[in-house]
Amino acid sequence: MQRAALLDAARSLLSEGGTEALTFPALAERTGLARSSVYEYFRSRAAVVEELCAVDFPVWAAEVETAMAAVDGPEAKVEAYVRKQLELVGDRRHRAVVAISASELDAGAREKIRAAHGGLVAMIVEALGEMGHEQPRLAAMLLQGVVDAAVRRIELGAAEEPDAVTEAAVHMVLRGVRG
Repeated sequence: MQRAALLDAARSLLSEGGTEALTFPALAERTGLARSSVYEYFRSRAAVVEELCAVDFPVWAAEVETAMAAVDGPEAKVEAYVRKQLELVGDRRHRAVVAISASELDAGAREKIRAAHGGLVAMIVEALGEMGHEQPRLAAMLLQGVVDAAVRRIELGAAEEPDAVTEAAVHMVLRGVRG
């Protein structure tokens, strides 16, 4: 229960204040634990983020997969893939993972995050193959690049409304994958 409380506090801190807000004193304050007790659960901030990714990313990926399964046809699946990811930008689980840059994580944590993203990208490869792409894996990686750029744009609180960013990303992806 304490570990779950620490993870929930970490999500809140990252969502509210980004990387700088995730400190062990802040985790201790949010959970009512002594600062030294936080170290009993996690050795570093990177370890907190690594566990958040391990717990939250599969849930996030399942939501994307469910959105894709709810529609018919490869183009509709591509659109659902993009829309659902951008819809989840406001979700604390997603925001917590995005808030920490990969450069702050150790190699093991970065590798786990890369593997999780690889699983997400794999979801769309089949639909791109059905659309006739000769290199559907490459197309999926490039498509995810558009999604990642849109996520960053939304996270930055850009001048455009999140809905406008989403529509632009969907339009760009669908036009691009149609060839």
